[in-house]
Amino acid sequence: MKEYSIRIPDVETAKEFCRLAGECSFDVDLVYNRVVIDAKSILGVLSMDLRKTLKVRMSGDNERFEALLEKLHGLAEAAA
Repeated sequence: MKEYSIRIPDVETAKEFCRLAGECSFDVDLVYNRVVIDAKSILGVLSMDLRKTLKVRMSGDNERFEALLEKLHGLAEAAA
């Protein structure tokens, strides 16, 4: 299981995040405190408070999705 701390800065990035998560053949969860949602759901992602640092938990590998996660992880580190 891999885990990334990320920040999603805007709705367009949220759409890209969900699109790439949807390409994954494994589970991808978005977590904040005790709330866990399916990261492949745009409605679920947009229901989260995007001003907060969120965690992504995934159980597989996808290079394109992980490249986006690295970028979003950098935003989370900059905000901390």
